[in-house]
Amino acid sequence: MALRRGEMTAAASILFLVCIVVLAYVYVGYPLVVYAAGLILARPVRRDNIEPTVTILITAFNEESAIREKLANTLAIEYPKDKLEILVASDGSTDRTDEIVKEHAHLGVKLYRQEGRLGKTVTQNSAVAAASGEIVLFSDATTEYTPDVLRRVLPAFADDTVGCVAGRLVYLDNGETNVGTGAQSYWNYETFLKTSESRACSLIGASGCLYAVRRSAYRPMYAEACSDFLICTELYRQGLRSIFEPDAVCYEHTNQRTHEEFKMRVRVISQTYTDLWRNADMLNPFKSGFYAVQLISHKLLRYCVPLILALILVTNVFLAGRSLFWDFLLLGQMAVYIAAFFGWLVERAGRRITLLAIPLYFVLANLASAIAFFRFVRGERVVTWEPIRESR
Repeated sequence: MALRRGEMTAAASILFLVCIVVLAYVYVGYPLVVYAAGLILARPVRRDNIEPTVTILITAFNEESAIREKLANTLAIEYPKDKLEILVASDGSTDRTDEIVKEHAHLGVKLYRQEGRLGKTVTQNSAVAAASGEIVLFSDATTEYTPDVLRRVLPAFADDTVGCVAGRLVYLDNGETNVGTGAQSYWNYETFLKTSESRACSLIGASGCLYAVRRSAYRPMYAEACSDFLICTELYRQGLRSIFEPDAVCYEHTNQRTHEEFKMRVRVISQTYTDLWRNADMLNPFKSGFYAVQLISHKLLRYCVPLILALILVTNVFLAGRSLFWDFLLLGQMAVYIAAFFGWLVERAGRRITLLAIPLYFVLANLASAIAFFRFVRGERVVTWEPIRESR
């Protein structure tokens, strides 16, 4: 019996250690690996001052509160007007979105209306087919661009190996909330990864609010796709890479409430599970090389973190009481989850404690990943979306 207990303790210790190693690789090891790969494998990008025709495609559903300001911002972009098309793709909007867009027709703004509500990806597919620009820049209705955004994005398209150029999203947190601060920290981390992945091989995902694609290379995607993620894989299949351009900047406000950020994370991750499943062949390093390593490390293993955390907690509970080492580790874990819970309570009270922002967002993101996985397994697929618009 004592031997069996000893075997169970050894097995639990090994499982705990393996999970810790995987967790450390996901959040620390992979960033170091891809950063080093970016230094060693760096592929130069040929840039030139080119002026192709461009379509700025704004996909919208019931954005009457944001679309007027968005159009004003877009019209202020510095680029020859005879080479710029501004196209708003309305996914069956039922509010005044279409009407407001039509009010800007004399300024060259065009409306493409998708009848019915078929979802963002289907609407983008149809709108790209109707677009005239050699380059299509995808945007959201709430995204604010700097006037020089096209001057920053376009030079890289002088390189024939580049199919997509993604810009840098900067989150604004006017409300100074715990979830907003957590989102900013998370996105700063993601920006570091994007920079390194772009240098090492290719981006595996773009920011949906600012990425430009060669129209000739765009392929229609299935309705439930996370289009800004899948586009990079679709282009890589064609031998084209997607690069990150940090000087092309856009701004968006963070969600001010945890439940809204949670809903958004569940939706995006659910779509990404579908994309990974339907493109599982790209997870094979013998087929897609270092791109597969990026997909596995940045997405697949990241989405396994909820399971890893659960195993770490269960094995630690089993091992607690055997030594102070295991006891302190368990206390450390519990401290993270308690901090996240208090961060949520503090936010609900309309307050912010910066120290609690990262634990809150860490738990939120991984809980969203777990929920998204169960929905994916049940066969639920996300096609449409609801805009989240809060007073600023």
